[in-house]
Amino acid sequence: MPRAAIDDSKRMNLRVSLEAKAKLVRAAALRNTDLTSFVTQTALREAEAVIEAAEVIKLSDRDHARVLALLENPPRPNVRLRAAIAALPHIL
Repeated sequence: MPRAAIDDSKRMNLRVSLEAKAKLVRAAALRNTDLTSFVTQTALREAEAVIEAAEVIKLSDRDHARVLALLENPPRPNVRLRAAIAALPHIL
């Protein structure tokens, strides 16, 4: 998972074109909120969607049943799996 640099400051500076800022200010006014709240709320909604898409795996009912069946009754290790395990460094 990528790591983001965390700054202790509550401040975040953005450079946007005048046209982009005007559009954001207009949208914030239409929502009866200030620019900071509008940008923060909108960005957080998008951030949540991106995080969910990256971290949540959605399976069909059929695939869900298949995963559970494989967890309960795993197949025997094949030659490639045994070779991969043998190639792992021994940490003991």
